[in-house]
Amino acid sequence: MPASRMTNYRWFVVFLVFIATTINYLDRQIIGLLKPILEKEFSWSETDFARIVMAFTAAYAVGLLLSGWFIDKVGSKVGYAVMIIIWSAAGMLHALARSAVGFGLARIGLGIGEAGNYPAGMKTVAEWFPKKERGLATGLFNAGTSIGVVVAVLLVPYILRTYGWPDVFWITGALGFVWLVAWWIFYDVPARQQRLSPAERDYILAGQESSGESQTASVSWASLFAYRQTWVLIVGKGLIDPIYWFFLFWLPSYFSAMFALDLKKPSWELMIIYLATTLGSIGGGYFSSQLVRRGWPTLKARKTVLLAFAVIELSVISLQFATNVWTAVGLLSLAVAVHQAWATNVFTLGSDLFPKQAVSSAVGIGGMAGAVGGIFFPILVGSLLDRYRAEGNLSGGYNVLFTICGFTYLIAWGIIHLLTRSIRPITV
Repeated sequence: MPASRMTNYRWFVVFLVFIATTINYLDRQIIGLLKPILEKEFSWSETDFARIVMAFTAAYAVGLLLSGWFIDKVGSKVGYAVMIIIWSAAGMLHALARSAVGFGLARIGLGIGEAGNYPAGMKTVAEWFPKKERGLATGLFNAGTSIGVVVAVLLVPYILRTYGWPDVFWITGALGFVWLVAWWIFYDVPARQQRLSPAERDYILAGQESSGESQTASVSWASLFAYRQTWVLIVGKGLIDPIYWFFLFWLPSYFSAMFALDLKKPSWELMIIYLATTLGSIGGGYFSSQLVRRGWPTLKARKTVLLAFAVIELSVISLQFATNVWTAVGLLSLAVAVHQAWATNVFTLGSDLFPKQAVSSAVGIGGMAGAVGGIFFPILVGSLLDRYRAEGNLSGGYNVLFTICGFTYLIAWGIIHLLTRSIRPITV
């Protein structure tokens, strides 16, 4: 292939990661959409459902630690393949569950496998994109989180009405194996990818780590905790991810209880909300990447965008005054879009602050912190909603939760700002 010809194969690579992320969140969201049906069939309380969510998030936390280390060791191609095999098989096993314990066990397998998506995805971005394009690339593949949920909102009711809830898990679980074939055929690292032109390969390498930074030296996984950079990811994910777990798993039930939404039919309300996350994901990455292109220091650009979105997220507190479904849809659309903009920039910080050979481990540690928060926050959610439901004031419980959600982003930004006042990227 002529050296003068500039290919764009890196964008096809990020498309593959986008599809994997879409499948990841499709499989993850199913339990939330089926909650009203399953809780009637199996007589679950809010606390029972919270424990099922906790089983997933606990496994997700462990999986993030293990998968980050594993993917850094075996590489993005093999690592991603192993992770999607695990989560797709576990997704199918939900169809065999007949109790809260059974669903909890299936969620454990799903959590361990799905945990590998972001460490593998961010390692892929670090390998394939120059720093100035990483924010946009991360935003594009992170948009799969919202598209996956929207696909679930459209697909799950149809399968549920036509075949029943067990077949929802069988059919959606099979999608990961289809993706696996494409990944194995079309993906490899730039140094071994024959479809990549020399011009594009040179462009990628020129915009990555400086020549003085070793590309082969390893960073001890345990030693990462000694760096302030790691704690930036721990705070950015640990305080914020539990909020998105709440949005993901409880919003269908919220609309069903507050606005009598029929979850056996495709819901425009939920589709609009989760589509808004696509705008946030891509927009958040775009804005910070534009600032970097204009000459802003990378860290300053990411932090400025994070602050702007943290302030906007305060608007979710006003949800307690919503008196009709479309006001609630508007406020929640903004809230989840802001979350995805935040998440995109926090993930991109992982590739900014760490050398390529440590990106998966660092992102895994940050994601683990988010999952640990996701273990404990459902306890609060379940007990709070059960208590307010018993008092005949379920909406009051949701109001408390939305207030917590609104303020947490600013708190997280303040801590990140203190941690990064004199930070520099790690070199090895």
